[in-house]
Amino acid sequence: MVTDELKKELEGIYFALGRSLSAETAAKALGVSEKEIIEASEELSKEYENEDRGIRLVRYEDSFQMCTARDIYPSLIKIAKQPKKAVLTNALLETLSIVAYRQPVTKSAIAKIRGVNSDHSVNKLVEYELIEEVGRMDAPGRPILFGTTEEFLRVFGIESLSSLPLLSDEQIAEFKKEATEEAEKETIDI
Repeated sequence: MVTDELKKELEGIYFALGRSLSAETAAKALGVSEKEIIEASEELSKEYENEDRGIRLVRYEDSFQMCTARDIYPSLIKIAKQPKKAVLTNALLETLSIVAYRQPVTKSAIAKIRGVNSDHSVNKLVEYELIEEVGRMDAPGRPILFGTTEEFLRVFGIESLSSLPLLSDEQIAEFKKEATEEAEKETIDI
């Protein structure tokens, strides 16, 4: 059973921390179960939403973070000034999609799928903290494996990678057809 005291502690921690906190870490620190942390956090989240408060408690996988409610953004921007947003070009979005759906994935695998060198795109996505190094492949040269970050989930407003839309066989076939036509067009233009 979730206590008001636990919700009060979590509220203060989420507010002060300013970043996400995993249920596991919170449970260890507060001496309660992960289930209790998740239940208390979800109750807090519902309370903020039901009371139409200016803050929200957002869940990312098994982590939670206190954030400003979306409808407050216009006022917040007037005071805090809008932070510079990363511009995601088509090349960056294409690369990010490959990482999201194929992770963990190497730069060479991304380049093979895209048909062009993707070093710049991968480096930009790492700089924007949308992807990160998640390990190394057990192969000659031990290439770096990349995966998406919690920031990726935050930016795209999804709770977990399982929330990514699935592509139908027809969509995949259409994408392949478009890619083939585009590749043929580029070959002719050269």
